[in-house]
Amino acid sequence: MDAITNFLQQTGFATADPLQYVMIAISCVLLYLAIVKKFEPLLLLPIAFGMLLTNLPGANMYHPELFADGHVHWDMFADANNTGLIDYLYLGVKLGIYPSLIFMGVGAMTDFGSLIANPKSLLLGAAAQLGIFVTFVGSRLMGFTEAQAGSIGIIGGADGPTAIYVTSMLAPELLGPIAIAAYSYMALVPVIQPPIMKALTTKKERMIEMTQLRTVTKTEKIIFPIVVTIFVSLMLPSAAPLVGCLMLGNLMKESGVVDRICKTAQNELMNIVTIFLGISVGATATAKNFLNPETIKIMVMGVCAFALGTAGGVLLAKFMNLFLKKKINPLIGSAGVSAVPMAARVSQVVGQKENPKNFLLMHAMGPNVAGVIGSAVAAGVFLALFGA
Repeated sequence: MDAITNFLQQTGFATADPLQYVMIAISCVLLYLAIVKKFEPLLLLPIAFGMLLTNLPGANMYHPELFADGHVHWDMFADANNTGLIDYLYLGVKLGIYPSLIFMGVGAMTDFGSLIANPKSLLLGAAAQLGIFVTFVGSRLMGFTEAQAGSIGIIGGADGPTAIYVTSMLAPELLGPIAIAAYSYMALVPVIQPPIMKALTTKKERMIEMTQLRTVTKTEKIIFPIVVTIFVSLMLPSAAPLVGCLMLGNLMKESGVVDRICKTAQNELMNIVTIFLGISVGATATAKNFLNPETIKIMVMGVCAFALGTAGGVLLAKFMNLFLKKKINPLIGSAGVSAVPMAARVSQVVGQKENPKNFLLMHAMGPNVAGVIGSAVAAGVFLALFGA
């Protein structure tokens, strides 16, 4: 009987905190959204399952104390009793390995031809980062520290890996809610953006037709990632890991001489890292870190960041039209948030509803890929200002 009693006392049912059951329920809701509603399932599913694993009472798969105060306490890893599976996986997040490798895969799948053909779209991608910096100010006013506010602001870049990278460096205690907010709102881009785009433009503006982009040479596509890496890294060394990996992946794609490793970066490596990243990030969403008023504030500021980013791109496009002889359709400015290629598709759908002759997708891809670079630069700014 003593053995049975001892066994029952060690089960999760006996040791569970009621808040852990709440977190398990939340993780099941997120799994539902990923599987049934298909909200960014490639990352939301492993994130939700990582949240489930870390909140299972007695499983001891993740120990926040190993990463307390924003640092890795390597001495504590020597004791096998104090470490779990996800502790080791989380090192890839904490050391900035997973987001950088995902950026390499993104670069290997991205065509910067639209941006090279129309350099003005770089300005639209930069304008869409307005949401990041306005949200930073708003978060400071709501009581968050500078490092935390920078991490929340990055949600407005609509780039999950960048948000994870910055948050893991500046405010790891907010990693769970920020990652969930970032990927949830990325999935909701087709819902969030159209009302804002229509509110800020007239029907006449939405009907503007744009001519076909010029053909970009292979030489230009090869030179572009090299030049961007050098320029951005000299200007913002803290952005070098993200921008460098992004451009390395793109150079592998455009050079055409390393097809095997390019395909690996696009597929096998990207998929493996995505699994590890999702589980690790989800595991940080413990009841203590997630069930508090700050999580609600992060969700609210996250949607504001998306909305302001969308508005920033559209408004700059309207402003540019005051000086351009060949007008641009301001709808492509909304694609400056770096949800590739979803934001560009939204521009195409909204534009074609107003004018069936409108084909904005390739034009919108310019600001879209510029937004990827812009969010990485914004990340570098925050890391340079607030990093340890």
